[in-house]
Amino acid sequence: MIPRRPLLIAAGAALATAIVGGAMTRIDAWYTGLEKSSLNPPDWAFAPGWTIIFALAALAATIGWRDAKIQRDRFLLVIFFFFNAVLNIAWSMVFFTLRRPDWALAEVATLWISVAVIAVFLARFSKAASLLMLPYLGWVSFAAWLNYKVVQLNGPFG
Repeated sequence: MIPRRPLLIAAGAALATAIVGGAMTRIDAWYTGLEKSSLNPPDWAFAPGWTIIFALAALAATIGWRDAKIQRDRFLLVIFFFFNAVLNIAWSMVFFTLRRPDWALAEVATLWISVAVIAVFLARFSKAASLLMLPYLGWVSFAAWLNYKVVQLNGPFG
């Protein structure tokens, strides 16, 4: 059984992260003018993709909360997800608001590590919760490669 209160909190945190990160994301003339990989998804695909990823992450957090029996582990889980949310928002800010894909490329490595840490930590309590983080890890891996291609095709920035 999925506990309702932790699920609502996790879903609210995911929604807040999406809203703030989305506010930092501007699809404007600067962005559309960048050379991108031929594998770059169409702009409309990002919102539904992130919705699925954030929903899975909220579910993973909830299952992890339920299955972590020690309060310290629950605290660490919240801390790991909090820092992941900060890093997720920071990537959008650096790439879109500051218009520094080169800096964003360095930042996305930290974001990737934060997702991997969550997945590994969750595996201690629930394999299912850990597996729910894999689409997020896969997307950040692909996004890092797309970010790299933007830097490679358009640099230098600044």
